[in-house]
Amino acid sequence: MSSVIETLRDDEQYYGEFGQKYLSNSDIGALLKNPKDFKKREPDNPAFAKGRYFHQLILEPEKAKEWSFVGVASRNSKAYKEFCAEQGVGFALLEKERDDVHFCVHSMLGNMTMFDDIRHGECEYEVPAVAKIGGEMWKGKADIVHPEMVIDLKTTGDISGFRWSAKKYNYDSQAYIYQTMFNRPLVFYVVEKGTGMLGVFEPSPSFIEGGEAKVHKAIEQYRKFFGDNPSEEISSYFIHEIL
Repeated sequence: MSSVIETLRDDEQYYGEFGQKYLSNSDIGALLKNPKDFKKREPDNPAFAKGRYFHQLILEPEKAKEWSFVGVASRNSKAYKEFCAEQGVGFALLEKERDDVHFCVHSMLGNMTMFDDIRHGECEYEVPAVAKIGGEMWKGKADIVHPEMVIDLKTTGDISGFRWSAKKYNYDSQAYIYQTMFNRPLVFYVVEKGTGMLGVFEPSPSFIEGGEAKVHKAIEQYRKFFGDNPSEEISSYFIHEIL
């Protein structure tokens, strides 16, 4: 098991072919909403990149130094297109987007409570884990493993609505999975983009129970269409609801 964990520390392995052998919280949405999208890789985009840069600035600052940014006002500009062509990339982050991410990082680390928890001397960062849940093997990678909890860093456009968006984006199933894997509660440390408003969101028992229900429903869908002995072809999938 230790060799598996070491392999999963490498992001290319975690997100690549090796890691695809495991279920993860990122599979929950597809399995519950449209199993035909199961394991389909979404193309990288500016929103994903900003989230990745935010995490790297806090958790892996050496990687954050490798980024390049373009100083233009719009992605529709000729200068932006020329920059992407020169770099051989499909898109690039703008300098104003870099500054927005830095603002979020400075807001979070500027709070002494959050700083002390995130920079606790016994914390480990980007920690992979695997566990059997519901009879299937799952993987996860914790942002921060603190002695007392797992800390997951989030940005949001509306922190007042985080309690509702958390369920929409399956943070409840993430909390259940990570709590199972790391044997400690998961807590969300959140910063609102634009304002820097901060929040600490601790999952309630009912939140975890809702996440557990999602996980077991996802497992049912996985076994039905993709497991060792699937009972149905994925081409037969359709939605049936009473209006």
